[in-house]
Amino acid sequence: MTPRAFLLALLATISLGAAAQEQAFTNRATELKDRAAPEAATLRSLPDNTEVKVLQRSGGWTRVDAAGQQGWVRVFHLRFPATATAESGGTLSGLGSALGFGRDRSRSSTIATTGIRGLSKEDLANASPDAEALKRMNSFRADAPAAERFAREGKLNKVDVPEAR
Repeated sequence: MTPRAFLLALLATISLGAAAQEQAFTNRATELKDRAAPEAATLRSLPDNTEVKVLQRSGGWTRVDAAGQQGWVRVFHLRFPATATAESGGTLSGLGSALGFGRDRSRSSTIATTGIRGLSKEDLANASPDAEALKRMNSFRADAPAAERFAREGKLNKVDVPEAR
């Protein structure tokens, strides 16, 4: 194989890996939404441990394909399995290992990471209050008797936590 042919084959292999859709699973029952917003219409409910293909990520939301139906789910409702070694490298090191080069890959563990970008000064400056959303949010607030009933029914124990100073 000529160096040029090898380089083309290498680039094609890397491109295929980068284009592959990422697999994820729901880590709880959740809703598949028609857009990335809590008030968006629910397309269907997804049970815990539903396999999905990740199509796009946007802040705290992820566009997925769930058995042929596309929609949005909250990123924290997904589990992203990945295998990494103690001395993992980038795509080229993985390719090198696949071709028989590189380090011992016998020590591996499963990891998952999720990141959400914060708000910029521009985001905060352009923010506009949503009185209806605040009203909806306040409707979820529990009073002391309801919270105590929830704790009793869940058999939760009282724990005294010192005040942070």
